[in-house]
Amino acid sequence: MEGVGADGVGSGTAPANQFWIDVSRRYQYYLDKTTPHAIYRWIGSAVIVLIYILRVYYIQGFYIISYGLGIYLLNLLIGFLSPLVDPEMEVSGGGGPLLPTKGSDEFKPFIRRLPEFKFWYSFTKAFCIAFVMTFFSMFDVPVFWPILLCYWIVLFVLTMRRQIAHMIKYKYIPFNIGKQKYGGKKASASSSGSRGD
Repeated sequence: MEGVGADGVGSGTAPANQFWIDVSRRYQYYLDKTTPHAIYRWIGSAVIVLIYILRVYYIQGFYIISYGLGIYLLNLLIGFLSPLVDPEMEVSGGGGPLLPTKGSDEFKPFIRRLPEFKFWYSFTKAFCIAFVMTFFSMFDVPVFWPILLCYWIVLFVLTMRRQIAHMIKYKYIPFNIGKQKYGGKKASASSSGSRGD
């Protein structure tokens, strides 16, 4: 009797669970394959953003969703521009600043609090969720959108001003300007060629 009951319960839930586990693994597999292709990922996200903007413009509604999306994206941007360990907290903790503050300090690479891949993933997922929400009329709350836009712009300017002041104070740049190039063999070959003459 016990074997029949266990099989009955297991056979009903196991295939459903296995299906979702397989879907999750396949999704993660394809997501992992996109990791090195940053440019293509961001192009795809730009297409999703454009589709969302066209949808909101065409419907002339869902401004509260767009405002909430803007606040969420601002929060993501702050995490993307911030170091993993805040130097202000590290200084007060007594361990000394994590980022170099003087030219004589040891070089320490900038490590983001929110890595680029997670930033992209959260950014894209937020636009997809907001796009799906535009199909439900209960989320179309009537608001005067220019006030929301002005408030978001003020919030963005104040937040970025504070973030830029933080970058200047602790002397870090959260972007890779480009890969540093070294002379290597070309420089040594040209110098040895000039010695032979």
